[in-house]
Amino acid sequence: MSPSASSSPTADLDALLAKAVESAAAGHGGDVSVAVLEVDSGARASYASGGGTYDTASIVKVDVLAALLVRAQDAGRELTAQEKTYATAMIENSDNASTTELWNAIGRADGLDAANERLGLTGTTGGDGPLWGLTQTTSEDQLVLLKQVFGVGHALVLDEESRAYVRELMGNVESGQTWGVSAAGDADTAELKNGWLQRSTTGLWVINSVGRVSVDGKRYLVAVVSNGSATKDAGISLVEDVAKAAVRTVSAGG
Repeated sequence: MSPSASSSPTADLDALLAKAVESAAAGHGGDVSVAVLEVDSGARASYASGGGTYDTASIVKVDVLAALLVRAQDAGRELTAQEKTYATAMIENSDNASTTELWNAIGRADGLDAANERLGLTGTTGGDGPLWGLTQTTSEDQLVLLKQVFGVGHALVLDEESRAYVRELMGNVESGQTWGVSAAGDADTAELKNGWLQRSTTGLWVINSVGRVSVDGKRYLVAVVSNGSATKDAGISLVEDVAKAAVRTVSAGG
């Protein structure tokens, strides 16, 4: 990275990203938000339309696992065999029943919120009662969580063993769930978790994707959250287009 590029303020990249995302999202009736970080250079940018807060749907499953691992670390223990079975199904297969088991094990929203305070998430609030998929979050908070999972920066709460465990599961999601931020990176290199939810009140879709991708040897953490898509496929296309625009913007500007 050249000296001139390193001195470019994040605000400039944010402005460039806003233009790129608005172009990628043209015609979309809902809202979308993205945060991206180039790991090695530290170049980052973010964009949010609407209020900036979104339903997590199944991307909360990474957060649930992080909270479970924090609790285990505090107790000085490994995850049990049953917890690992639930965690594997939750991340690799996006199994909802397994998620509910671990959501209850961490103390539901109270447990998630307490873990997130330690992990550095400031704009995420656990869903009411059993409704873990309606946890509210921001793309910026999801980027903070990705930094914890992938060991980027300081004040890391998850130890290396915990981080490696989450990364392993995110790198092994079932084949039908590898869409999303992976579109912005080289083939078969993404470690990710996606979320999708059709809201019963509107019939519209929440489509989210978070993870790490690699492009020409450079690593990027990318979080895209959205709502208001008419169909699941339309939401996936939106998220993928926004992820690609975000990585291109930071790559060119950073």
